[in-house]
Amino acid sequence: MRNWPLFDLSITTPRLELRLPSLDDLDELADRAAEGIHDAGTMPFMFPWSDAEPAERARSTLQYHFRAWGSLTPEKWSIDFVVVYDGQVVGTQGLVGTSFAVTRQVNTGSWLGRRFHGKGIGTEMRRAVLHLAFAGLGAHHATTEAFEDNHASLAVTRKLGYREDGITLHDRQGKPAVTRRFRLAREDWQESPGYELHNLPACLPLLGLGG
Repeated sequence: MRNWPLFDLSITTPRLELRLPSLDDLDELADRAAEGIHDAGTMPFMFPWSDAEPAERARSTLQYHFRAWGSLTPEKWSIDFVVVYDGQVVGTQGLVGTSFAVTRQVNTGSWLGRRFHGKGIGTEMRRAVLHLAFAGLGAHHATTEAFEDNHASLAVTRKLGYREDGITLHDRQGKPAVTRRFRLAREDWQESPGYELHNLPACLPLLGLGG
C-alpha cells in the first residue's frame, strides 16, 4: 500500500514469516485466540483479556490490531506482526517504540496459540523482531517483562541474552503478582543467520526515522 508501507514490511527466518496482517490474517489470528493461548488457571498478561469467552477473545484480538493501526505515530508506535509457520498464522509478535528517535529503545510482547507451544517458535519470532530492532532500526536497547510464573517467556528471554532489570508488583486479578523486567543491550545481541528484513526503508518515516 503506497500510503501505508508498513503493510509491505516483513521479516523472514529459517521457519517463519512475520508480516503486518491482512484482514484474512487477522481472522485466522482471532481463531488462534479463540482456540486458546495458555492453560486454564494461568494468566500471562497484564490485562486479562484472554480470560474471556472464545468469541470475545476473537473480537478483542481484531480490535487490538485495529487500534494499533489507527494510533500509530512517529512518536509512539506499535508494529504488531502475525507469525506464519508452515502456512498457518500461529500467533503475534509486537515491537513497540516511544520517542524511539531519541531513546533508541524498544519493547516486545507476543502470544502464541497454545497448540503451537513447545516447537521453539516463541524464540524464533522474538529473535526476528530483535533483528528488526537492532539490525534494521539501530536500537540501543530492547526491553521485555513477564510474570515470574510465566516460565516459557522467561526461558526465551534468558536464552536470548537479556539481563535482569528489576521487578514490578502488579494487581493481577485481585492478587499481588511480580513481573521481572529484562534489558538487552545492543552489544549483548547476537545476530543469527537466516533472518532477513523486507521493504523496511519506506517505513522509516512512519517510525520517526529518516525522511
